Amino acid sequence: MATGDSLAANRFSIQFGKFIAETVPGVTGLPLSSEALEAKQVDADGSLLIRKPAGAPQLNEITIRRGMDKSAAFTEWVKKTSAQQKPDEANPDLTIAAFDGQDTPVKRFHLTNAFACRWEGGQLDASASEMAKETVTISYEDLTIE
Repeated sequence: MATGDSLAANRFSIQFGKFIAETVPGVTGLPLSSEALEAKQVDADGSLLIRKPAGAPQLNEITIRRGMDKSAAFTEWVKKTSAQQKPDEANPDLTIAAFDGQDTPVKRFHLTNAFACRWEGGQLDASASEMAKETVTISYEDLTIE
């Protein structure tokens, strides 16, 4: 890829370690944010200095769209990490990998201490000619981009 070219990613996977649990059509979000602090000080000349150091990291969220119950491994992870289940039994870290048209990984997003905080089933309509889809919202503490 030449300098300045945009990244073309056509396929995304959810991974636990090196194990690909599922391929998904889309992921939205992937923010990394922290609380913004403001510190006001006066220097030796009496001038006001305003600094904005980074504060505590915030929980961030992504949303994954997927076919309803497509992967048993990912569905089990969602169940175990949700507030009603046993998050200690599930691997709290996961990776979202982006692949180009030749199935070469072009970027990885490692989510630390992730857990499913919301699940929403799609519209169930017998007269519709589309696949049943669901969305899973995942909160995480830290994001590392590789």
